[in-house]
Amino acid sequence: MIERTPVDDKGQITRDGIRIYQDADFAGMRTAGALAARILDEIAEHVFPGQTTGELDRLIEAKVTEAGATSATIGYKGYEHASCISINHVVCHGIPGDKKLKDGDILNIDVTVIVDGWYGDTSRMYVAGKLPRKAERLIEITHDALMKGIEVVKPGKTFGDIGYAIQSFVEANRMSVVRDFCGHGLGRVFHAPPNVLHYGRPGSGPRLEEGMFFTIEPMVNLGRPETKVLADDWTAVTRDKSLSAQFEHSVGVTATGVDIFTLSPSGRFHPTYG
Repeated sequence: MIERTPVDDKGQITRDGIRIYQDADFAGMRTAGALAARILDEIAEHVFPGQTTGELDRLIEAKVTEAGATSATIGYKGYEHASCISINHVVCHGIPGDKKLKDGDILNIDVTVIVDGWYGDTSRMYVAGKLPRKAERLIEITHDALMKGIEVVKPGKTFGDIGYAIQSFVEANRMSVVRDFCGHGLGRVFHAPPNVLHYGRPGSGPRLEEGMFFTIEPMVNLGRPETKVLADDWTAVTRDKSLSAQFEHSVGVTATGVDIFTLSPSGRFHPTYG
C-alpha cells in the first residue's frame, strides 16, 4: 500500500514526495503538452544547414507568445532562452546562439511551456540536411527506448521497471544510457519528485499510481555514458565526444495505463516522418 499525505483539495502526496493529481488535471496537462508539441512540429521546417540555433530559439519564443502561453525556461535559474538546443555530442541543455547548423548535424530541441499554470515539457530530434546512417541508427534506438519505457507505465509498475526497459534495450544495441540526467515529476511545477532514471532494476523504486505526472526523456550516446558540463554551467557534452540523442514525452498514469500529453499533432515526433 502506498502511504499518502493529504496536502490540499487538489491532490495528495505519497511518502516518496510524488503528487497524485486529480482526473480533471489531465485536461490541463493535455492542453499544455499539445502546445509544446505543436511548436516543435512547426519548427521542423526551419531546421536546415546555415540556420542558427539563436534564430530557432527566437522563432520558438515568438510561437509561445503568440499562443498566449509562457516559456518555463526564460528566467529559470538565470537561463535566458525559450528552448535548449543540443547539437551532435551535446547531451542536453545546449544554449542557443550564433552557431550555424551544418549538413548532417543532428540536434535535440527541448521546449517547456506554461498554459493556465500547467507545464508542457517535450523534446525531440531533428537533422539539418542529410541524415548520416550512424546518427540515424542512434536516433532510432533513442526514440524506441523512450517508447519502450512508456509502454511499461501503468499502476503497480515501478520506476525501476521503466529504467530497466530503457537500459536493457539501449545496451542490447551496443549504445549507452546517460546516467547524469533524468526525467522528473511535473504538473503545476516545472521539476518535482520523482527523479525518473533511465536505467535501473525491475521492481525497484516507487510504485506507479494513477494520477502521477512525470517526464521520460532518455539520453543515449553512441559511445560511453559519461558526460561533463562546460564552463557556462549549462551545456552537457559526452566526455568521449561521441554523438548523443534524446527524446522526451510528458506522461500521466491512468487507471489502465498511460496518457502521453506531448504527442505530435501532425505525426512529426520522429525526424524521418513522412
